[in-house]
Amino acid sequence: MTGAAQPPAPRLVQRALRGSGARAGLALVVLLLLIAVLAPVLAPYDPYDQDLSAALTAPGREHWLGADQYGRDMLSRVLHGTRSALFAILVADGLALLLGGAMGLLAGFAGGVVDAVVMRLTDVLLAFPYLLLALVIVAALGPSLVNSLIAIGIVYAPQYARVMRGQVLAVRGLDFVQAATSTGANPARVALRHVLPNCMGPVLVLATLQAGSVVVETAGLSFLGLGAQPPSPDWGALLADGHGYFLSAWWIATFPGAAILTVVLGFNLLGDALRDQADPRQKR
Repeated sequence: MTGAAQPPAPRLVQRALRGSGARAGLALVVLLLLIAVLAPVLAPYDPYDQDLSAALTAPGREHWLGADQYGRDMLSRVLHGTRSALFAILVADGLALLLGGAMGLLAGFAGGVVDAVVMRLTDVLLAFPYLLLALVIVAALGPSLVNSLIAIGIVYAPQYARVMRGQVLAVRGLDFVQAATSTGANPARVALRHVLPNCMGPVLVLATLQAGSVVVETAGLSFLGLGAQPPSPDWGALLADGHGYFLSAWWIATFPGAAILTVVLGFNLLGDALRDQADPRQKR
């Protein structure tokens, strides 16, 4: 079997960034990173400080995004919430990529019984709704931000396994892989050095698209009380604090929701551009 492998990940990113949508998405992602790093400097107040005299203060000069029911500055809490969002992406998306990528590489390269067992396991996991399976795992581990991220990583791993397996099956029959195998190279070396690097393009696309979903899922679990616990400035926890005050103090829930929307939009714009470059059929 002959053919061409997918473009390597660095070249895929370089080509994708030629589009305006990808550049806009990258700008939003970079903004998230900068805010996460500079949150202590940018925040005008300590996100945990309470001032009951300022409770439910509307947006104004003292509190640009208003204050919550405990008088905590919403701008400071939203800015510090970017750290939880970035931490969620790194841990949950990274865990899903690591677990799913390893499963897909093993299944696609080994084949046979190993492939059948791994794929049936992914089918079982995919049969459950994502949020329901995450709720079951968090309920077993206990409510906390770290446990919710572990649950989300496990829930999203099967998607990476399927994508990686498909790429491995397409790449392992190419000439350069057959040449490496014919020289008597160790199978693990062939898989890690020759097959894996040429499978990372579509996996990178999936990781970028899933980053926004990870933020939403993390916020959803925190909203339900199974993720970050009070008084954490996690965006999902902020939404939980503000949903009961939406008619009288709309700003408590609106600005964390807008932050989630912005992050998801940024990663989706970037992921869509990467997908268009990875799959020529998606190009306009």
